[in-house]
Amino acid sequence: MANTNFIDHVRLYCRSGNGGAGAVSFRREKHVPKGGPDGGNGGRGGHLILRGNSQLWTLLHLRYQKHVIAENGVNGSGHGSSGADGKDIILEVPLGTVARFESEEGEPLDPIEITEDGEEKILLPGGRGGLGNENFKTATNQTPRFAQPGEPGQEYLCILELKLLADVGLVGFPNAGKSTLLSVVSAAKPEIADYPFTTLVPNLGVVPYRDHKSFVMADIPGIIEGASEGKGLGLRFLRHIERNSILLFLVPADAEDIAKEYEILLGELTKFNPELLDKDRLLAISKCDMLDEELIEEMKALLPTDVETLFISSVAQMGLQELKDALWRRMTAANE
Repeated sequence: MANTNFIDHVRLYCRSGNGGAGAVSFRREKHVPKGGPDGGNGGRGGHLILRGNSQLWTLLHLRYQKHVIAENGVNGSGHGSSGADGKDIILEVPLGTVARFESEEGEPLDPIEITEDGEEKILLPGGRGGLGNENFKTATNQTPRFAQPGEPGQEYLCILELKLLADVGLVGFPNAGKSTLLSVVSAAKPEIADYPFTTLVPNLGVVPYRDHKSFVMADIPGIIEGASEGKGLGLRFLRHIERNSILLFLVPADAEDIAKEYEILLGELTKFNPELLDKDRLLAISKCDMLDEELIEEMKALLPTDVETLFISSVAQMGLQELKDALWRRMTAANE
């Protein structure tokens, strides 16, 4: 059941509030026969606001909220009274959420990203309230009999996508040992089994390091050749890799051709987003508890030369500290 709780894509019909209309009103008192205009302004329509919440890790709470409609502003009234603003609606979202807009008419809006806890950005602004007739009094027109209507709110189909924020993203074919590695180096408990596509949703784990330091590692569901064109599960989860600062490629030691598998993985990421090539990357050969020193030395001659390679075994706890050291060095260098 836990897997069904990870929702990283929702579509919402969103509409901000209309602004209230300005009032047409004149001051009328017993001893003031010509009191002049006193129509108040209309209130602003309610905004739709996104707020980052570090306690959330999925968009599940928005899955069944198909319509998000803010309140309209209240019309102005006499005696210079302005209408109340419409109530804003705040949507709390996990860090790494991107909001995109679909509309058949009008200019498309720029995407909105939320990356920090407590960060607020207006998804759709409410319409401005109209001015009452007291704002239009002039020396030549002292009794204006008109006021501004309120501006309409904005209306869009909004798509919220979650891109996981992690320091290290695990990239590999199904059954490469990504979930096992994450479960050993962190407290995360991903589902592990001896068959492909055991992992159906991304998993995050906090990896403890020396001197009480730590970093976040993400296990992305297995990529297959053709994932960038929609095959397997890869296309759905490739976007999570975009937010990882370091990519850790995992290829099992029993692969037929380690260099070829690495190139296929690299090729799929390049087709999906060429900018992923700019990220720092590391290659780990997993399941090396079945290899002896002589075999490892022979394999080194067949490995790619353009990436640092480490030999590890999650089950035998082999090379894991060296792996964490290498990842930490790269993260430290990237932040300098």
